Amino acid sequence: MGILNPRLVHQIFRGIWVALIIVLIGLAFFYIIPLIYPFIFGWILALMLNPLVNFFQFKLKFPRWLAVTLSMLLFLGAMVTAITLLVANIVVELGSLADTLQIQINLWVEQFNVFINSIAFQDWIERINQFFENNPKYQETVNNNLSSTAGSIADVSKFIIGYVFDTLKRLLTSLPNIATITIIVMLATFFISKDWYQLIKRYKGIFSDMIVKTTQLIRNDLQKALFGYIRAQLILVSLTALVVIIGLLVLRVNYAITIGLLTGLADLMPYLGTGAVMVPWILYVFFAQGDYFLGIGLSVLYGVIVIARQIMEPKVLASSVGLDPLATLIAMFVGLKLFGLLGLIVGPVTLILVAAFYRAKIFHDIATYIQKGSVPPT
Repeated sequence: MGILNPRLVHQIFRGIWVALIIVLIGLAFFYIIPLIYPFIFGWILALMLNPLVNFFQFKLKFPRWLAVTLSMLLFLGAMVTAITLLVANIVVELGSLADTLQIQINLWVEQFNVFINSIAFQDWIERINQFFENNPKYQETVNNNLSSTAGSIADVSKFIIGYVFDTLKRLLTSLPNIATITIIVMLATFFISKDWYQLIKRYKGIFSDMIVKTTQLIRNDLQKALFGYIRAQLILVSLTALVVIIGLLVLRVNYAITIGLLTGLADLMPYLGTGAVMVPWILYVFFAQGDYFLGIGLSVLYGVIVIARQIMEPKVLASSVGLDPLATLIAMFVGLKLFGLLGLIVGPVTLILVAAFYRAKIFHDIATYIQKGSVPPT
């Protein structure tokens, strides 16, 4: 055997060292992020509010702490106002829908009573009784099947009721934890925003210029991508709500605006999406109301929403986030295969991170370090 090239040996060891560091960083993120995520949210919120804070501080000459306080109060006030108006509108519309549903239930009860007392139904019952009298061996089989069916229905009902109550219980028991996390996020936002430039200066004093510059490039890319992704989702939700509202107005459905807005919000759910609203509604219209015209119209509308979403999502994400449409489509497909429907979000986010690292020349610097043992200054 020949003697190994010392340069190749060093490259192999440096490659193993880099791989080990990457694995350790991944494990650290996996175990540390669950412990510090409120402060990550606080940093993101402070980053979002920083332009407004700077306006109060530098334009209106407010002290930094007062500028931060006013910015957070304006943000919280806007959020509370928007949620209050939305909830109030939904409550009013749900009250109207509940009255309409009660009228519909009374109509169903009346129609059921008419059917029970009809001659055709009584004749059918008489024929069944006559059949059992003439064939007593079938009665036990039918009774057993009916008992089994009733038991299955009872089990399903018990499961649904238990699931609903368990969900409500988890929600109620998690309220103190949610309130605590919210307070921590708000406090973290205040302190991070108040000491924003001191923290940046301290960070620059700890790390080298190359690391600081690389981090700033990654942060700028991620900031652009973050707001671009939020913008893309708002565009998609708005398009969905607009299409639903127009479709319902064409079909002359009551409460078209409220239903359209709720359907648009449901489009944010990664697993169910608009199907959480449209599919049960379509089934209800077909089988409960028997309104085939409205059922077909809602089915066509749902198909238009799904097709438009699939066509628009890669393009909107690409234009808002700054990614190639084909690469975005590939990332969404790979994410779908690896993580299910949640991968439609994980895929583009991962692509955003990889693109940010690439533009910051992280992969180039790693390759240079493995080959030469040093990274040239930038």
